[in-house]
Amino acid sequence: MSTSQSTTATPPVRRRFTRPVPVSVNGVVIPSAAIAREAQHHQAADPDQAWMLAAQALAVRELLSQEAERLSIVAEPVEDGEGRRETLQEARLRELVEREVKVPSADDAACRRYYQANLGRFRSADLCEVAHILIANGPQAQELAGRLIAELRRQPERLAEIAAAHSVCPSRNQGGNLGQIGPGQTVPEFEAALSGLEVGKIHPEPIETRYGLHIVRLDRRIEGRQMPFEVVRDRIADYLEDTVHRRALRQYVTILAGRAQLTGVDFGAAAGPLVQ
Repeated sequence: MSTSQSTTATPPVRRRFTRPVPVSVNGVVIPSAAIAREAQHHQAADPDQAWMLAAQALAVRELLSQEAERLSIVAEPVEDGEGRRETLQEARLRELVEREVKVPSADDAACRRYYQANLGRFRSADLCEVAHILIANGPQAQELAGRLIAELRRQPERLAEIAAAHSVCPSRNQGGNLGQIGPGQTVPEFEAALSGLEVGKIHPEPIETRYGLHIVRLDRRIEGRQMPFEVVRDRIADYLEDTVHRRALRQYVTILAGRAQLTGVDFGAAAGPLVQ
C-alpha cells in the first residue's frame, strides 16, 4: 500500500518594519506621528532608513530649538523672494545659525584656485549639427536602414530626399536636419554615436534607440568655449561659501548633540547631512 504526502508551500517572509525606541532630546520626546509625517520627505531604500533620517532631522530641529531658547534668541520673520513668510520658530532658528555659525567669505584667491582646478566645469558644452533619418521599428527596419545607408554612401547629397520619403521624424520636413544638439538633449546611444563620428560622414551602422533606427550624418561640430573667470567668479564664491557653511553647521549640530541627552537617534551613524 502506498501513501501520498501533500506539502504546502511556505509563503515568503516579508520584512516587517519595526520602530526603534522612542526618540527624545534632553527629555523632550519627539512623537512617533511627527516622525512618520517627516519620513515622507526622505527618500530611502526601506522604511527603517526613512524613519531614521526623519528622526535625525526632527532631533536636529529640537536641538536647535532648545539652544535658541537657552540663548533667548528673538527674531522677526521675513519673506523670501517668492512671498513666503517664515514662522516665528523658523525665524529663531535662522537667527541662531546666523549668530553662532560664522564662515569666512570666499576671497578672490580661493575662487581662482577652484576655477583652475575645475576648468572643465566652466566650459560651454560642445554642440553638434546633425541630420538624420528615423526608420520605425518593424520586421524590415534593419534591411531598409542598411539599404538606405548604402545609397547615401554613394550619393550623400540625397539625404534630404530620402528623409522626406522614409523618415518618421518630423525633421523630414527640414531635410532631416535636427539643428544643434548638446549633451543630454538626445538619448545616450545617439549621443555616443555622435562622439566618434567624423564631420561630414554618415554613421556606418543604423543607431538603434527606443524610437527606432537612426541613419545619422554629422554636419558640424562646434567646440565649447572656456568661460572667463570673471564671468563665473560670483558663482564659485557662492558655491564655496555654501559648502563651508554646511560643514560648519554640521559641526555645530554635532557639538550640540555631544552635550545633549539623546535617545533613539544616533548622529554618528547618519547616512546623509544632518542639516539641510
